[in-house]
Amino acid sequence: MTSPAGTITPPIGGELADRYLGLVSDGDEPGATDLVNDLLDDGVPAQRIIVDLIGGTQARVGDLWAANEWSVAREHAATAVGERALAAVAARTTTPPDRGRIALACVDGEWHGLPARMLAELLRLDGWRVDFLGASVPGRHLITHLHQTGPDAVALSCMIPTRLPRAHAAITACRSAGVPVIAGGRGFGPGGRWAERLGAHAWARTGEEAVALLAGDWPPRNVTDFPMPDGEAFLGDEEYTHLVRSRPQLITTAMGRLTTAYPPARDYDDSQLEATTEDMGHITDFLAAALYIGEQAIFTDFTEWTAGVLTSRGVPPTALSVGIGLIRDQLVDFPAATSMIDAALAALPPD
Repeated sequence: MTSPAGTITPPIGGELADRYLGLVSDGDEPGATDLVNDLLDDGVPAQRIIVDLIGGTQARVGDLWAANEWSVAREHAATAVGERALAAVAARTTTPPDRGRIALACVDGEWHGLPARMLAELLRLDGWRVDFLGASVPGRHLITHLHQTGPDAVALSCMIPTRLPRAHAAITACRSAGVPVIAGGRGFGPGGRWAERLGAHAWARTGEEAVALLAGDWPPRNVTDFPMPDGEAFLGDEEYTHLVRSRPQLITTAMGRLTTAYPPARDYDDSQLEATTEDMGHITDFLAAALYIGEQAIFTDFTEWTAGVLTSRGVPPTALSVGIGLIRDQLVDFPAATSMIDAALAALPPD
């Protein structure tokens, strides 16, 4: 029921993918698991089911939520069905673990566990013994596991850039323990460029790329052959430190000034105020990540994406601009932060 690494098989899509999406949309766990079992019975490689059907559908689910076509509850229910379908595939497929041992974890604070779980199954199918540690693994617990088990490598998943400071701490600790790190997830930036900046030994765009990389002459036997990148010691400067420490005050002050700066907020109900408070937190967190890495794109990409999400929910871009401005007003003595905010504001679409 499996195919060797590198085998080319036709992707799963079209009507079959639409059928599976309909099943997860309805929260139909039995239907989804029956479908993947039927595909396995028909000889479809497990890798294709994991990557194309389960992974491809999960991406569509995220797009449907972003477009306000699905609620958060429906998205979560669909993700749970995907997890069950993945478990059904795993239960039907076995491969002798003859390559080595890998610890796989989501960085502390990263709760998107399904992509990492899919990678775990792909690696098992390729002959690795995988210790899947799950979502949001505190760095100290990850390192304890490394000392207890002595894996050949660590695979670290980060889907959101706000988790990059914690990813950096985990990567640094893994290097100190003598274990090489392969990073994955869009949180590490386009082409994984921030993974290298944070000291990862390799980065993979997809699970299949990670499998192919690990099937080659990797992981390295001598971690010291990979020195830390130049400038690593300068990550997390004074402005970043101030922003992180002042986060609660920044959000509270911004919310206190909101109705004056944006009069329509006077009519917000409790749920709208709660959502706005969360948005203020996201603004602060993404700005902090941008400062930590020294990358304007982290903040600008977030604000542009958020503008699209809010527009799909009937919230005008002005509301986002005002919210960002309320954070900016409290950072006038911090030139890097205000410069990043100004650039992001200039890139936002007009109402």
